[in-house]
Amino acid sequence: MIPIRDVLPTRRFPLVNTLLIVVNVLVYFFLSSLGPLEERVVYRLALIPFHFVTRMSIGDVSDIFTSMFMHAGLMHLGGNMLYLWIFGDNVEDRMGRGRYLLFYLLGGTIASLTHILTNPLSRVPTVGASGAIAAVLGAYLVLYPQSRVLTLVPLGFFLELTTLPASLVLGVWFLLQFFSGVLSLGGPDVGGVAFWAHIGGFVAGVLLARPFARREPPQILYW
Repeated sequence: MIPIRDVLPTRRFPLVNTLLIVVNVLVYFFLSSLGPLEERVVYRLALIPFHFVTRMSIGDVSDIFTSMFMHAGLMHLGGNMLYLWIFGDNVEDRMGRGRYLLFYLLGGTIASLTHILTNPLSRVPTVGASGAIAAVLGAYLVLYPQSRVLTLVPLGFFLELTTLPASLVLGVWFLLQFFSGVLSLGGPDVGGVAFWAHIGGFVAGVLLARPFARREPPQILYW
């Protein structure tokens, strides 16, 4: 399933969410412009679990944050930014700008630590915002379970555009990550999708959504 947009309007412009998307895009094109130097820079700033576990230096800790803003290709960047664009604005709307930024970075940190715990000996550089975005998805599921999402659903050789409950779209997404993560345990150390970062981020988002969300003003009904 490919989400296109949700149906929830926001009360204010999602400034932080928009800036996060802009920063991710700018970082991607900046790194792409480095030519032969790109690989060296990415390797230095990406999260490498083995280095984090064995050295635990300030640089390795900072890699958790720098890796959140780097991507391994246009498809990787585009898919992540699509999910952040669809679901992040409403989560920011409910939390407020400052809280949302802190939530995003904390969710991404927990996602990275989950990846390190499940792959401590991996020497493969890990990049991408998907761990932090998974936290946003978890929070959206908690805060807006009744929302609906316009979604492209594959039916054989065709795609059908339909509106589905957010709980179904995000629930299926999480189950795919979970089963893929279980199957990846004990496998060879090769590049691919950091499923356990997604799982850790999503669970963090579910648990942190209520504490970070602002209390909604009471609704007044006029008869």
